[in-house]
Parts: sequence; structure tokens; C-alpha cells
Amino acid sequence: MSTKDFIEKDFYKVLGVPKDATEAEIKKAYRKLAREFHPDANKGNAKAEERFKEISEANDVLGDPKKRKEYDEARALFGNGGFRPGPGAGGGSFNFDLGDLFGGAQGGAGGTGGGAGGFGGGIGDVFGGLFNRGGGGTGTRTQPRRGQDIDTEVTLSFTEAIEGATVPLRMSSQAPCKACSGTGDKNGTPRVCPTCVGTGQVARGSGGGFSLTDPCPDCKGRGLIAEHPCMICKGSGRAKSSRTMQVRIPAGVSDGQRIRLRGKGAPGERGGPAGDLYVTVHVDTHPVFGRKDDNLTVTVPVSFTEAALGGEVRVPTLGGPPVTLKLPPGTPNGRTMRARGKGAVRSDGTRGDLLVTVEVSVPRDLTGKARDALEAYREATAGEDPRAELFQAAKGE
Repeated sequence: MSTKDFIEKDFYKVLGVPKDATEAEIKKAYRKLAREFHPDANKGNAKAEERFKEISEANDVLGDPKKRKEYDEARALFGNGGFRPGPGAGGGSFNFDLGDLFGGAQGGAGGTGGGAGGFGGGIGDVFGGLFNRGGGGTGTRTQPRRGQDIDTEVTLSFTEAIEGATVPLRMSSQAPCKACSGTGDKNGTPRVCPTCVGTGQVARGSGGGFSLTDPCPDCKGRGLIAEHPCMICKGSGRAKSSRTMQVRIPAGVSDGQRIRLRGKGAPGERGGPAGDLYVTVHVDTHPVFGRKDDNLTVTVPVSFTEAALGGEVRVPTLGGPPVTLKLPPGTPNGRTMRARGKGAVRSDGTRGDLLVTVEVSVPRDLTGKARDALEAYREATAGEDPRAELFQAAKGE
């Protein structure tokens, strides 16, 4: 859509809504007309197809608050096919034809009438956002740039990873140069890049009527060129900056996990948003506890009599009081029991379980009374062979 078309078309009339229509009223009018004139409902009807394009074009502008504001401002300045001078016009009347007016503006007439009617760089200010170009000079608006993403690493203790922790991170990244206030020019007065006219991008044809955009090779995507490059940042407007930030690591992170913290990366440029911070977490081992997904694991030794006769066993937990588990009589070595809700924190705030593995402890040194008791037990069970089933299975019996 050309600038001339943008000014002359009454999009409010196209959608049949008043100029003070709300967003909801505009949306409702567009949907109604779109259903009526949609090409699928009017096959072969060229007029309906053209009408549908007009409706879509009008909705594209009026349905976007930013574009609608620029459209209203442009219509207020240049409506009714003529230029209306500002307060400094000196009484002159300027009834230029729109085609001549914008042809001259695009061809370098940015200064025409500057003293009489305030025509200087206003076109670039009005249309810069919609047409991605400016009228030249200082009227061009350069595009904001998003800050860079930052990658860093942090090492947590086992308990910190389970419970969450706030840790200090010292990071180095590119930030606006303090020496030149981010302008790239030691005098603080960079000029708009003539190649991309301040947009930071240049079009590249790809065939088939389509075009792609690349960062401008002359200004490296900044939209500005420093006539007197800053000695610190070499004209880039960005310099290396170090800072320490307190970062909250959520509970339940695992070793090797990469966390994304939105907006915690390098600062943006010209009002652009900050980048993101990516933190790779390393977790130290624990002398007692292990981890399996959202569950913690622990191995608890029990005596032979506890395993054989059963009983209650106290089990430690991570950061909390011990729990007591009931050991059934005849518990074999290696059996795993579960203490619910004593594991790692999940993303929904609940906890996994503590998996307790029983390890039957065999005494190395026996006292006389204990040895006599075991000798008596061995005599009492002399007829039993705990390996009988194993040999039967091996023979296929």
C-alpha cells in the first residue's frame, strides 16, 4: 500500500464504522463483512473479491492500535487531498496534489517548506512505523534492538537443587557504551544510515515476487552510523559490561538442566527489550541421598534380626525430621519401600517420594552369646536348604 493510498482511503467508511468506534466494534464489523464478501462464498465474483481485499486492508490498519493512531494522525495532517500547514506557516496556503507532494517527499524534498509550513522531517515521523522508512534527516526513526541472550553456568549443592536457591551470578555481556551513551559517536551525534534509512534492514529479492530482509551491512543493523566513532566501542554503541545479579533457581532442578530466565540477559538498544538468560545447572552429589526423577533414594542398613523378625526402622529425610517405616517379618535384602511426599519438588509444587532400599547388615565380629545363639539357630534349621529351588530351576524341574 502506497503512502498516497494510505492517506486517501477512508478505512472507517470501508468498514462502516464511526471514527470513534471501539476495538470491539471494529472487530465485529470486519467479521460481518468478511463473511459476506469472502471469496469462498462468492466464487467467480471479482467485485466481491476486490471488496474483501479492501475490508482486509482496512482491518489491518484499524485493528492495530498503533497503526490506527498513525493513520488518524496522517489523515489529520494530510486529509482531503491537500497539505494543511502548521502554526508556523505564516498564513500560506499549500494545496499540493498528493502525488506531487509525496513524490517530492520521497525524492528528497524533506526540507521543502520547512520554514513556511513545518514540512521538514514530519513525514518520516508520521509514516516511519507503517512503511519502515523515513523522510530523511533527523525525522527517521531507528528501530529498537533486542538485547543478546546470555549463557552461564552455576553449581548447586544437592539440597539447593531440591529446595531451590537464590544465587549470585556474575555475567559479562554487551550493554550500551557508557562513554558515548550508546550512540557509537564520541560527540553523541550519529547520523542515520543512508543505506537502510535508519531501519537497520535492507530488502533482498528472493524471486516469485517475494523479498526477504537482512541486517544492513553498512550499519550492522543499528540504523545509525557514527561520523566520529567512539574510542571505547569503536562506533558500535555497545561495550562489554560486567554485573552481578541475584538469580532465583527454582526448586527441583536436575543436574545438566538448562533454565531460561526471560528478560535477564543483555540490555536492549533504543528501547528494545532485554535478551534472555540461560543458566546450565550442575548439582553436587550427596553423601547419603541420591535422585531418580522426582524421587529421592536412600539405602538403610538393618540387622539380621530386624529383617527376619520385622520391626520399625527410622529413616532420615532431606532437610526434615526422620520418618519411621514398618519392616515386615522376613524382609529380604534389597527390598525397596516408599515414604510418600519426601522426595524432590515437582513443577506443580507437589513432591515425589523417598525410595528406601533395605540392606541387611552382616556383623563382622560376634560376641560369645551372639555366636552361641546363631549356632543354635543353624542347628534348628539344619534341614532347610535355601538354595534348593535354585538347583531345581537350573535342572528344569
